[in-house]
Amino acid sequence: MALSGASNNYQRERRPGESARVEFVELFFDLVFVFAVTQLSHFLLKHLSMAGALEGLLMLVAVWWVWNYTAWVTNWLDPRKAPVRGMLFALMLAGLMLSTSIPEAFEGRGLQFALAYVVMQVGRTLFVIWALKNHNRDNYLNFVRIGLWLALSGVFWIAGGLAEPENRFALWAVALLIELVSPALGFWTPWHGASSTTGWDVEGGHMAERSALFIIIALGESILVSGVTFAELELNWVNLAAFLTTFFASVAMWLVYFNVGQELAHHKIASAADTGQIARVAYTYIPVILVAGIIVVAVSDELVLAHPLGHAEPALIWTAIGGSALYLAGNLLFKFYVVGRAPLSHVIGIAVLGAMVPFASHMSPLAIGAATTTVMVLVAVLELRGQPARHHVDNHAD
Repeated sequence: MALSGASNNYQRERRPGESARVEFVELFFDLVFVFAVTQLSHFLLKHLSMAGALEGLLMLVAVWWVWNYTAWVTNWLDPRKAPVRGMLFALMLAGLMLSTSIPEAFEGRGLQFALAYVVMQVGRTLFVIWALKNHNRDNYLNFVRIGLWLALSGVFWIAGGLAEPENRFALWAVALLIELVSPALGFWTPWHGASSTTGWDVEGGHMAERSALFIIIALGESILVSGVTFAELELNWVNLAAFLTTFFASVAMWLVYFNVGQELAHHKIASAADTGQIARVAYTYIPVILVAGIIVVAVSDELVLAHPLGHAEPALIWTAIGGSALYLAGNLLFKFYVVGRAPLSHVIGIAVLGAMVPFASHMSPLAIGAATTTVMVLVAVLELRGQPARHHVDNHAD
């Protein structure tokens, strides 16, 4: 199939001045990753240790990476075409296999996780090679390079799945490192050289919207955790206060990302000459930091709701304060890359969170949750108040 190439052109139709629409089938595909984020959150909650955090981080980056590659593919290929839809449905099935294996990926389901991941990465790449070969030479060669890198990483994924659980993390870390490094190297291979971001022909508006939708998926997990946990609690003033604290934390996190930064980034990539370079940094590497912060905060929300009073345990302290700081740091990097300067509001927020650490062990979980939520709200308000008039923002984004 890949040797002959598709006779029909399955690429998106580009119209000057218009952003490509996110199709319903793309949103349907995202439902698998709603489940994956939920699985990751539950995994971290059950493994509140350094080893559990590292394992959860590795799986999170893998989940983000397989979703992000698919978002890139649908940036070029039209999901309304039957073969592209079929490819997405096949990826959904493999994604469900991946997601169901997350709780025991470092126990008895390591091979299931690895096989599902490799099938998604390599299978999708072979499909794109077939679809583009006769219609887009530059991107066809780019995906040939990508396929070679993914085949190399796939060896380590499968080896890790077959290995004893105590050796699995090291092998999977090597596999993931190969995949993380390859875009920065332009997917260089001895036979085809390296690709250039100027040849990636990214439709910026579509890429920005797809990335924003994954942030929504992650924030949805935070809302889900709060709602499900609160539904099982006795209705009293303490539990209600804890629930309101977690809800307003989610709202504040939405405001921090969407109020200013997402719009500026959307404008920048949509009007840039080299959209591939911006997409590689702002919509490939940085968002996983934001998602990690949201998931960690969701874990702290569940801990706060489960035991709002009494002294806070270290796990609650580091998930509440650390998760909030991680989320702000991801936003800071995102906005620094887009605007060219670090938002002072984010620097202040991270500093205040850091100053809380020495006192946190003397605070109740509810107090810590209320404090981190207040910091997040403060950051959102300070950033919004610090914005110039709308036309100045638009000019600065240019």
